[in-house]
This record gives sequence, structure tokens and C-alpha cells, in this order.
Amino acid sequence: MTLRHIKIFVTVCECGSVTEAANKLFIAQPTVSLVIKELEEFYGVKLFDRISRKLYITEPGKLFLNYATHIVSLFEKMENEIKNSNSYGTLRLGSSITIGNYLIPPLLQLFTNQFPNVNSHVTIDNSRKIEELVFKNKIDFGLIEGTVRNPQIKSEKFMNDELVLVCGKGHPLFQQVDVGLMKIKNYDFILREKGSGSRELFDSTMLIHGVEIQPVIESVSTQSIIRAVSSGIGLTLLPYLLVKTDISKGNLHKINIRGIVFQRNYYIIYHQNKYFTQPAKYFIELCHNTSVVNNLLK
Repeated sequence: MTLRHIKIFVTVCECGSVTEAANKLFIAQPTVSLVIKELEEFYGVKLFDRISRKLYITEPGKLFLNYATHIVSLFEKMENEIKNSNSYGTLRLGSSITIGNYLIPPLLQLFTNQFPNVNSHVTIDNSRKIEELVFKNKIDFGLIEGTVRNPQIKSEKFMNDELVLVCGKGHPLFQQVDVGLMKIKNYDFILREKGSGSRELFDSTMLIHGVEIQPVIESVSTQSIIRAVSSGIGLTLLPYLLVKTDISKGNLHKINIRGIVFQRNYYIIYHQNKYFTQPAKYFIELCHNTSVVNNLLK
């Protein structure tokens, strides 16, 4: 069993067929089939079920793919490291929407000053999607809100965050400083989509208190939510970082819910088998530097 076997297996999984994998790798189809057969004989397991001329990866195949993906990635990283000596390459990172809006731009500026020849590719999505991309090795690491679910993904806390309940000028609660939970459940809510860190925190907190709230609007865009709430349509719960400017301008009003505080942490997440280049390590160190982060948020 060689690295070539592993690379071909990963390509077959990505393409979903032996023929497409052979075309992608510019090798003969029988060669690809032979490699899969040799792997199955070597490990004594079936990596694929072959049903109606289609390939369906088995549970042992999924386990092998998990390791194979990171073995191939590690080999490619090794070659890139040796050839470029950390002076070139691409930093692939992902972040949740809140972090992407407020932290990533200034952090990238500091990073670029230190590594001007390293390209950066940033993916901004909800926390669950970023976790998925980390697991599939589509990005090197992610910055998200909330905890991870996959046991193969490690997380490191790097800062705290607070979510606040806000409404617009035309809302009946605009003059209220604090209210009870039973009162706010009677009003319309505009929330982030399921899978976002803020939505998960809101839903879990409501569940603990035996309250179910179905939003009238769900959106992946925090700016759309802020505009809708500012017009008086409903209530929302968003990170303070995203709404502090509108609160200071008087466009939004913060309301405290008696007995409830929406606190959460931000985490750096990465696969347990991930190898980091020096540029990646530097970026992570920036995130852990409390004084740097606090200064960026002023």
C-alpha cells in the first residue's frame, strides 16, 4: 500500500466513480479498479459496495477516507513547506458571519504585514458549515461561535461575546429597559438561520426555560435582520458587536430579559490531525493575543 494508492482512493471518493477518477488522474480505468482491489485485499475489508454499476462507500471505506484525506493533505503540505519555506502559499480559513464582519478584516491586515507573500482565502458562513469545511479539509482552521459536535475537531477558546435582545423605534417595547421572558414570547421575532451560533444559543436557552419561539423571518444576513428590526417589524437577538453602532445612534434599543444573559465564547477550530504552517500558527497566535483583539474591536 503506497501513497499513490491513497491518492487514487481519495479521488474515486471525490468523483463518485472509477471512470471519472481515471479521467481526472489521466490514467487507465483498469488501473484505478486494480488499486481499489489491492486496497481491499490489503486491509481485508470492502471499501465500496458496487450496486447497479454505482459505487457506494462502506463504513470501513468512510473510516479509511477520513485518514486518507488528511494523509494526502499532510503530504501536500510537506512538499509545499519544503519548497516554499513558509514564504509563499495560501492560508485557508473560515469564520462565522459575526467574526467575519468584525475580526477577520483587521486580523488579515496584521497578518499580511507579517507575511506579504502568503495569499489568504476566507470563507464566511454559519458555524455548522465552517465546522463541516474543517472536517473535510477544505479550510485549514475556522473561527466560530459555540462548541463543535465532531469529536475529531479540536477547539480553543479565544474570546468572549454577548448577544443582546434589540428592537426598533416603532416597536411597543422600545422604551422598556427590561422585561420578563413570558412577555417577549408574544412578539414577533426575526432570527438568524438554524445552524448559526447565535440561533443555537437562543433556541437552547428558550428550550431550557420551556419557551418555544417560531420566528416570522429567518435570514443568513445580519444586516437584513438589523434593517427589518430597525423599521419596527419585530425583536431579534444578535451579537453586541454587530448592533452596538445602531444602539449608540438610537436606531435600535437594547432590552434586558430578567434572569437571562446570553453569553458565549468564540473558538478556533481545527482537525485533530491538522498540521499548521508558520503563517497559520502566526494567525492563530494573533487570535489568542487578547490585547491585539481588544484593540481591534475598539
